[in-house]
Amino acid sequence: MSIKLAFEVVGNGPPVIILHGLFGAGRNWAQIAQALGHSYQFYLPDARNHGASPWAEAMSYPDMALDVLALIEREQLQQPILIGHSMGGKTAMALALEHPQAVAGVAVIDIAPERYGDQFSPYVMAMRHLGGGAPVDFLMQNLRCHDERFDWRINLMATAMCMPDLCGFPQPLMRKHYAGPALFVAGVDSDYVRAESHADIKRLFPRVRLAHIDDAAHWVHADQPEALAQALHGWLRELVGPRAGRPLPALATS
Repeated sequence: MSIKLAFEVVGNGPPVIILHGLFGAGRNWAQIAQALGHSYQFYLPDARNHGASPWAEAMSYPDMALDVLALIEREQLQQPILIGHSMGGKTAMALALEHPQAVAGVAVIDIAPERYGDQFSPYVMAMRHLGGGAPVDFLMQNLRCHDERFDWRINLMATAMCMPDLCGFPQPLMRKHYAGPALFVAGVDSDYVRAESHADIKRLFPRVRLAHIDDAAHWVHADQPEALAQALHGWLRELVGPRAGRPLPALATS
């Protein structure tokens, strides 16, 4: 059963949905959405068990893909383009592979359709004590003050219980393929998309383009936001056409 996701909208133009990663929130992508918002309308949803979206016990990629599909249908979006990072990238892949007619293209940031070792459970344990080792700016998007105490807008218990699903990728989807345009972007300093990953990526997404961002690790949009925005801008412009042809403005720096 799908969850009604909370989301923000930035910009005006053809619809693009950006799906954040584990422990993140839609607003983590506001900077890139604002930079590209002169040409596109970005939907920035919070995944289930994150941000302002409802909590649920299940957290598989097919479940989360259905959440996004329900958002597309509810907002009457005509074949939006999907962009997803890490957990959001696997969700975007799952939606494109299971419901290819629903999307016009998919861009996946620093993740591959494969199983990874559990590197995130220590974050869950640390966050339950209001600590953590993930990028602080991202984590703070999910920290709130409630009844004069701070807690997380992340369902840490469900996330911990679903970690095997989140680290893996649904095997039935490995027998499918998405014939639409795809972009896979990896950080050069990240080990999430290895050379050995390329065969599966190209088999599932035969029209894929592979790109790399220098001086970036897994959180590419934090390490090199302008380079990532430029890469996405060029790819989106090819999909959408002349309407997106204006130069990309420089991203604001803090």
